[in-house]
Amino acid sequence: MFESITGNFETIFNKMRGRGRLSEQNIQDGLREVRVALLEADTNYKVVKDFIKKVTEKAVGEEVLKSVTPGQQIVKIVQTEMANLMGPGDSTIKYVDGDITVIMLAGLQGSGKTTTAGKLANMILSKGKSPLLVAADVQRPAAIEQLKVIGRQLNIPVYSEKGSNPLKICKWAMKRAFLDKHNVVILDTAGRLHVDEELMLELNQIKKQIKPTQIFFVCDSMTGQDAVNSAKEFHSQLNFDGVILTKLDGDTRGGAALSIKAVTGKPIKFVGLGEKLDKLEEFHPDRMASRILGMGDVVSLVEKAQLAIDEKEAEKLEKKIKDNTLTLDDFLNQLQQVRKMGPMKDILGMIPGMGKKMKGMDVDENQLKRVEAIIRSMTLEERMNPEKIEGSRRHRISRGSGTNSQDVSQLLKQFKQMKKMFRSLGDIDPKSFQGGEGLPTDAMRLPRKIRSKRKKVKRKKK
Repeated sequence: MFESITGNFETIFNKMRGRGRLSEQNIQDGLREVRVALLEADTNYKVVKDFIKKVTEKAVGEEVLKSVTPGQQIVKIVQTEMANLMGPGDSTIKYVDGDITVIMLAGLQGSGKTTTAGKLANMILSKGKSPLLVAADVQRPAAIEQLKVIGRQLNIPVYSEKGSNPLKICKWAMKRAFLDKHNVVILDTAGRLHVDEELMLELNQIKKQIKPTQIFFVCDSMTGQDAVNSAKEFHSQLNFDGVILTKLDGDTRGGAALSIKAVTGKPIKFVGLGEKLDKLEEFHPDRMASRILGMGDVVSLVEKAQLAIDEKEAEKLEKKIKDNTLTLDDFLNQLQQVRKMGPMKDILGMIPGMGKKMKGMDVDENQLKRVEAIIRSMTLEERMNPEKIEGSRRHRISRGSGTNSQDVSQLLKQFKQMKKMFRSLGDIDPKSFQGGEGLPTDAMRLPRKIRSKRKKVKRKKK
């Protein structure tokens, strides 16, 4: 996600951090590079101009220029302003108490409306609601069938009619929702390859007669400026309530995410981060700003871990690590839980500082499957006591897992090193780090310039 723009920002900020004290000229040069990075990411020109102006006003100030770490200060200013540009965050869905909540999805053809309708229905279902999907896209061939397939996967009913027009389909769908006691209706409307009068007339008729509770504009984040321009046009016609950004798991340029809130004035509600129907997440501007700037997203990483990792199992694992009794069965269990969190590349991308290192690098998900296959090919005794695995056993395991003996040896070596690392960590008393106690003396020393200033102050007092 955002690999190109993230790499550019990391290069710019590394230069600033490495300069120690910054002059006004240095700051201007750095922000000029920030401007270029944003424009290369296909961010709206006016948005970039206003953004740079706000950052400059705060960056070229006495507080920053005299700061001990001016480079870090500027990074913080850019991060804050970027979050403000995309925010404030609002991922709420306004449900109507005692009546049917109607959510209408609009957007260009190919933006991912039908898949998003399924993802949204899945999210709403998890909140205890009863959604009904409505196939109101009669323009695109196979759109109705695609929604039916999604409905079957989620066990959510889909209302459709052959040879009817979108308005009638939506009207009859509302009656069906009332009779079957569905409290949420999601309208998957038609799109075009471009904005035209026929499309807008159709959508306006649905809006006028169905009176949807909320209208969400579904936007392909990979199209950059084109997405922003179409959003502006749709908003002028429909006055939608929020935006759903799709295909954010690709190497998007970032321009759509950075521009769309500023141009339309409407919040980004949700983001699609994959093709699977559970890959729709709430949008958090501060977290997205951190990810774009290569600072990771620790909060989202922790949330994913909480959903995927069983707390009781984690406690058992912690005890085994402390007692140095970790087995390959435990390792396999943890591997399966980590895989529930999503693709490894996405998980690693949430770790601060990993953005630049991940650029151009592809994480082989099949490697994790090979590790799982190797462990499953072992007997229970071998998993409990890996040191018993030697020549003939190693050969048998490699044949059973479809790998080779070197792969088995490598896994055993890595597991041994991991246990050794955990054992060394277990010898450290966590309490010794509280309040700086137990830290090496060098780690507690202040920078030389600050120490010398403090000595001068003490001498004056004497």
